[in-house]
Amino acid sequence: MLIGCPKEIKPQEFRVGLTPAAAHEAIGAGHDVIVETGAGQGSGYSDEDYRAMGAGIVDTAEEVFARAEMVVKVKEPQAIERKRLREDQILFTYLHLAPDPEQTRDLLDSGVTAIAYETVTDRAGGLPLLAPMSEVAGKLAPQVGAWTLQKANGGRGVLLGGVPGVRPARVVVIGGGVVGTHAARVAAGMGAEVTVLDRSLPRMRYLDDAFGGVFGTAYSSAAVTAELVAEADMVIGAVLIPGAAAPKLVSRAQLSTMKPGAVLVDVAIDQGGCFETSKPTTHADPIYEVDGIMHYCVANMPGAVARSSTQALGNATLPFMMALANKGWRLAAAEDEHLLAGLNTHKGKLTYAAVGAALGLPVMDPREALRV
Repeated sequence: MLIGCPKEIKPQEFRVGLTPAAAHEAIGAGHDVIVETGAGQGSGYSDEDYRAMGAGIVDTAEEVFARAEMVVKVKEPQAIERKRLREDQILFTYLHLAPDPEQTRDLLDSGVTAIAYETVTDRAGGLPLLAPMSEVAGKLAPQVGAWTLQKANGGRGVLLGGVPGVRPARVVVIGGGVVGTHAARVAAGMGAEVTVLDRSLPRMRYLDDAFGGVFGTAYSSAAVTAELVAEADMVIGAVLIPGAAAPKLVSRAQLSTMKPGAVLVDVAIDQGGCFETSKPTTHADPIYEVDGIMHYCVANMPGAVARSSTQALGNATLPFMMALANKGWRLAAAEDEHLLAGLNTHKGKLTYAAVGAALGLPVMDPREALRV
């Protein structure tokens, strides 16, 4: 199979979908790899690094899309990229279709077989290709939130960890999954007073047992959430429903109850965000203010640490990429129900139920797609 990797063109996206090590694995298994010139530069990989592994370097993204049987990326294809997709092609990348009807329509029109990193599952019910970026984003959230809290950036001017005689910031993390756990660990490690909100009692018991009271937990009822949000200096939104739009857990009306200059960090912004006032931003212009509350809603937070993120993502995606290349998508997905869960579109049909529910579109059973 010919595997192609274009340079990411989403603003301030420095990651790359294919590392030189992954290219080496694919070429060693008998496949061909082409990479757009400069694709790895933001992650610290030169064209020569890819050439040394046997990959071909091409001058344009157009050539990558025109020639590749499977396109491997990081972020969802942008409008100009979607026009280059075709029916006999596999697209393997993050998609986040639920809040993006325009992208969904374009993918369906192209007929491409699109497999989304964020909906591939594992035996434990986890999301193995989303987890590494969730870990990165979770660890970054308190860091960027602390920066946003600085007075020069519009924040309250509160030091996250406080100093002797001055209390630390209060941080509320909504969601105790992968993102929330890593966010809480880092925020607590920076000295903040942290509470994690979740609706799963077993998950809260796990967090208490695993972290020994380093941070607190609370059941995420509407009343408790409202109370803690009003007291917080920083709120980190870390709620995910696989493949679906994120629930809105903090309304605009609630902003008036918060401390002026408090910070909302929405890690769920790729799925539409979990604050009513959230809108996607970029690393170039990451924050904005609504009703006196600062919002940090960068849609590709891990791109800020592109080298680490690319390596972590590549480690997770490589086995699935190799299965797709070695067996073809039908056999690979037929043999692995967890990879089949990643199928979002095929030959003009939507194949992921949560996206269909979010956008009001009909959905084909992915098992039926294997026969089409």
